[in-house]
Amino acid sequence: MHIKECIVSAPGKAILHGEHAVVHGKMALAVSLNLRTYLQLQATFTSKVCINLPNINAFLSWDVTVLNQLVPDSEADLRNMDELDIELVRRLRDFVGIPNGALDTRSMAILAFLYIYISIFAGSGELPSLTVSVWSELPTGAGLGSSSAYSVCLAAALLSASGTIPSPLSDQENTARWGVAEMELINRFAFQGERIIHGNPSGVDNAVGTWGGILRYHSGKITPLSRVPMLRILLTNTKVPRSTKVLVAGVKDKMNKFPSIINPVLDSVDAISCTCEQTLSEMTSDSPTPEHYDILEELIDINQHHLNVMGVGHPALDNLCRVTLARGLHSKLTGAGGGGCAITLLRPGFYPLASLTVRFLFISAIFLW
Repeated sequence: MHIKECIVSAPGKAILHGEHAVVHGKMALAVSLNLRTYLQLQATFTSKVCINLPNINAFLSWDVTVLNQLVPDSEADLRNMDELDIELVRRLRDFVGIPNGALDTRSMAILAFLYIYISIFAGSGELPSLTVSVWSELPTGAGLGSSSAYSVCLAAALLSASGTIPSPLSDQENTARWGVAEMELINRFAFQGERIIHGNPSGVDNAVGTWGGILRYHSGKITPLSRVPMLRILLTNTKVPRSTKVLVAGVKDKMNKFPSIINPVLDSVDAISCTCEQTLSEMTSDSPTPEHYDILEELIDINQHHLNVMGVGHPALDNLCRVTLARGLHSKLTGAGGGGCAITLLRPGFYPLASLTVRFLFISAIFLW
């Protein structure tokens, strides 16, 4: 099999509104960041499959002949399967030595790679030898979509290497070569990687990583928002690690225990997302006014309270919200919560880096869309 070498990249993401609620059929608004993950795929002649992940200090290789023994016996092409092959995941866990319940970044990244690799090449009759190297500007476990950017890069590169989709001429020309059908296929495989890593993801992270821009995501339907105002957002990392899979499961447990309490909270978060979208649309049609920013700030405050009710807050996030509020700024967590990152809306003319001092790492002081 002739392997096509390529370099691809995918952006991280921030959720404006709708995290956790989106898992349960509500609307979310998500925006891509100017922080990216990069992947280089190279053909090799060593009869080995190698993956290099310098960000998490993982460098592994396997014999292709051994991996061939893990390919499911069924003649069905895994590329036509929308459901996760649980038996293949079990085989891969046993093969790599990942115990059930292990959620560490290294184990999940390896498992996602092997699953996508075997799924894409299983129908070709042979697994090819290749080397995949991935590096990222995104911190892991911070709620910025590092895993989804990783999964999107894996899907795009391996689909391209297999000849299923055209090979990008360069990293900057991916979308010029790939149409809607190719992008949807990339998104589908990336979602499988996200399911392995996070258990029950909504699909919004991989959608943003695939399509970029700002998106409305609702029950699997992706709608790019073509006209949105330019906003300035302060992105802050609390550097508190957490597991998205555990946090998502915790919200589900609360729903099961207190349905009459949590379900209305999710409905309210959905209304917040809708109101935010409407306000952004008004700001595009007319000149943004202080009243528009008043609404956006109130929505941020309300949503942050809702997220605390769901049980996904953290003292570090509460402290961040207090520090920024003392300076007239409004913040909320973004992503799974439990630590990770927060976003703070900046009004026009406000420059916080000279006046705002907090005990957190600024990952990307300002990003635009």
